[in-house]
Amino acid sequence: VLMAPLTALSQSPAIVNIGTAGDFVALAKTGISATGTTMITGDIGLSPAAATYITGFGLIMDPSGTFSTSSLVAGKVYAANYASPTPTKMTTAIGDMETAYTDAAGRPTPNYTELYAGDITGKTLTPGLYKWGTGVLVSAAGVTLSGGPSDVWIFQIAQNLTIANSAIITLTGGAQSSNIFWQVAGQATLGTYSQMKGIILSQTAVLMSTGASLDGRALAQTAVTMDGNSVTVVIPSDTTRPTVISTDPANNAIGVLKNKVIGVVFSEAMDSTTINTTTFTLKQGATPITGVVARAGADEIGLDP
Repeated sequence: VLMAPLTALSQSPAIVNIGTAGDFVALAKTGISATGTTMITGDIGLSPAAATYITGFGLIMDPSGTFSTSSLVAGKVYAANYASPTPTKMTTAIGDMETAYTDAAGRPTPNYTELYAGDITGKTLTPGLYKWGTGVLVSAAGVTLSGGPSDVWIFQIAQNLTIANSAIITLTGGAQSSNIFWQVAGQATLGTYSQMKGIILSQTAVLMSTGASLDGRALAQTAVTMDGNSVTVVIPSDTTRPTVISTDPANNAIGVLKNKVIGVVFSEAMDSTTINTTTFTLKQGATPITGVVARAGADEIGLDP
């Protein structure tokens, strides 16, 4: 008998807003530890525990006293006992992490409940809200999340999340790790050489075994432990061209003074190093108008004829 692959079909839920917790790839309340050759790309933070509970990183305090650095971290390390304004920054980030956890855990009307009795190994899951009153297991055969760049997955897990040794979370169709939320009431364990994708919101701990990698964020309400791991966040490339959303003076305006600075507002922030008289031009009909180009704001460009 031929069996078609089991695929869950659902509607994408709204994204979980993680606020300033999104400034960190690893964030915890009681401790962050590392052994082996761990490499973290991004900032890590700890609060309310002090920096002494960030172990195995060989921290070097910055002269400002507001953060430290480490050869294991391509970013900055923050702790609650560092100089102001870091304590406030950390309190806000922890609060945002807890709010995001509550949001993810409280989403109503899941598309699927108790799917595959918690063992999603070998399945292909499309966007949606998934809920389990048990733990969730992904064995060595892995799991595939299939959807577009804007699609969202939220996994509500009442017990532990276990990603087995060598298991791979595979994304297809343009799915982004930044839109995948693993809300775990227990602890999240990433087995040796497993490849995890998504934002882990754990009410307890995130435990990363030797060689495990995480494309996403480890946000734990107790501790994050690492052992020769790679943690990073892949930022999706921006493929949408900016557009002009308003001009000053407006199109077809009358009574405009001579030599007025012409202002343009774009649909997104612009890189000032790319704005010049070659890339930004003003024309009267087919005739170019010469002038000096300057940026007034992140998305505002002006030309002084």
